[in-house]
Amino acid sequence: MAVEPWSELHENRAVVHFLLSGESVFYRRTASVVLFLLASVSLSAARDLAIVSNKSNTVSGLALPEFVKLCKAEMNRWPDGKPITFIMRPPSTPEMKMLLEKVYELSPDQVKNLIATANHGRANHPAIVIADSDEDLVNKVASLPGAVGVVDVYAINSSVTVVKLGGKLPLEPGYVLHGN
Repeated sequence: MAVEPWSELHENRAVVHFLLSGESVFYRRTASVVLFLLASVSLSAARDLAIVSNKSNTVSGLALPEFVKLCKAEMNRWPDGKPITFIMRPPSTPEMKMLLEKVYELSPDQVKNLIATANHGRANHPAIVIADSDEDLVNKVASLPGAVGVVDVYAINSSVTVVKLGGKLPLEPGYVLHGN
């Protein structure tokens, strides 16, 4: 009889272990789904931006100070004499938050005022153009000689050329417009 309680205890431990491992699998799966959703939300908020150029432009890279001047319409011609048009998404959109912080160092309202000032008197060839979507931005850059724009890296297609910033391409370590 002394052996039976031990065998019952052994069987009970096996059942308890099975139940607990079943629960832990449920909790691990639930935690995995929650972590995946949190990572997806944070990744969608942190976009990597790229500078794209019209294919006819000869520029292949910009230093950060040059890019800042270009964004603020302080540079109006390329070295080959073509007029520059900078194309961006609306300053108040979440996609442009990083550009406003790292390049403009201005609030969305201040950037809107800068755009209005830069475009004053330039109705036929504005210095800065606002695009409604990434697709619209890429299409405008592709169709306008001298145009350059800032777009999400995943919106780039073969109709535009990617421009290096500070000697780096998007997604390379140290790239200034990296989303994190």
